[in-house]
Amino acid sequence: MSRRRKAQQNIPAAVMDEFSNPLFRLGYGSQSPLEATEYRTTRLTGNYALLNSLYGDNWVVQNVVGIIPDDMTKKWFTVTGPATPEQSAALERIQRETGLRESVNEGLRWGRLFGGAAGLIWIDGHDGILDRPLDLKTVYPGSFKGLPIYDRWCGITPADGLVLERGELVPEYYTIYQEDGTVLERVHHSRVIRFTGRKLPYYRRVTEQYWGASEVESLYREVVKYDNTTANMAALTFRANVDTMKVKNLEQLFSIASSEQQRRFWNTMQAQSVMKSNFGTQLVDAESDITNTQYSFSGLSDVNEAMCLSLSGASRIPMTKLFGRSPAGMNATGESDLQNYYDYVDTLRESVLAPILRRLLPVLAMSAWGDAPDDLDITFPPLWTPTAKEVAEIARNKQEAIVGAFQAGLLHADTAQKELKKLADETGLFDSISDEEIAANAGKTYQDVTALRDPLLGLSYEEGPDAEADERAGGAGAAADDRAVPEGRDGHHQ
Repeated sequence: MSRRRKAQQNIPAAVMDEFSNPLFRLGYGSQSPLEATEYRTTRLTGNYALLNSLYGDNWVVQNVVGIIPDDMTKKWFTVTGPATPEQSAALERIQRETGLRESVNEGLRWGRLFGGAAGLIWIDGHDGILDRPLDLKTVYPGSFKGLPIYDRWCGITPADGLVLERGELVPEYYTIYQEDGTVLERVHHSRVIRFTGRKLPYYRRVTEQYWGASEVESLYREVVKYDNTTANMAALTFRANVDTMKVKNLEQLFSIASSEQQRRFWNTMQAQSVMKSNFGTQLVDAESDITNTQYSFSGLSDVNEAMCLSLSGASRIPMTKLFGRSPAGMNATGESDLQNYYDYVDTLRESVLAPILRRLLPVLAMSAWGDAPDDLDITFPPLWTPTAKEVAEIARNKQEAIVGAFQAGLLHADTAQKELKKLADETGLFDSISDEEIAANAGKTYQDVTALRDPLLGLSYEEGPDAEADERAGGAGAAADDRAVPEGRDGHHQ
């Protein structure tokens, strides 16, 4: 071979190879792992077995599914409208006897987990007519027996037909199955309370039989990352300290040594492990050397914190509720996060829970007292509870506002007393105002009340010649009176 050909062979030249990385999709038109990121088209909501397993085995998924329904039903509704105290008490008694709050909580829970659940309005004596629309006139006192819950995979399935309900297309009929799969009943939609999960676009809703999506679907990857991170952190604890023994001619020992030599070596290693302890003595050969390698766990807490924050953001549940601890950082108490979270739950109560309860309220009223007025409604107490200082400040401001309105003539005395008595639970004052006192001040203004307290209010004292003349006349009359009274021997008037 000539020198020229050898020189040409040694010259580096660019070539087009077929390098590819299937994991990161490199070599397939992608320039970076970020560009190669893909999102799966499979839907977790349709995997009943996986969702059921996740809920049973993973406590994070249990918290994601159950915390929000628990907070939505923690402070129950109160009835507003023409309901007497006796009627309200009867309504509350029916709810306790039928376990309505627990049933609604269960429906919300399975709706969040499976993307859909349904509750059957169970009316005593309606067997055989469940396929007919629910008529309130057929709900007699004491006939409401409860709200049994079925998830979308077990017990109830949408049947044929669609109907518009609260501006949303829903199945007109449902089929209830027994445990063996046989058809039990065909139910009209007016007797069914729907609990849907995450809202979906129209075509996806059609695919899901007009149910929603599981709340776990959007945070499944975050759950996987969290579980793997915590598992690897736990595995690292077993490798916190690793002993390294330097053995002379170790490679030759394993390659050409006899089985007897290798057996003695392994026996020596086992003896070292047995004798090693915090208080024991370790024996080594004079030519051997043992070193200890310690792993550092600094930074792992930051990684775990990032995983927790990611899960918290995906579930819209603050770390204080989801993990039972406040986030790390200066002044990170989690109070502001909780307040924002309760505002979010209040929104869910008004948009999700309130329509469900408003459908049930006429049935409850008919079963409680045999009548369902049209102006019955519900209201929720606020979830966020202020501190004692905040409560005192709010109560003081309310009290001052009532007194100011009364002094300005905007309220009568009896109205002001009623409002002050309502604040007794907040202020600890004015609870002793009786109904008789309120009735005695009916229609009285601030001027009327103050006039009764000041006996000189409204009297005038004029200064002038007439007043001076009256004073002189009064003085003269007094003097005349003194002179008209005879004196006794001792100098006293008789």
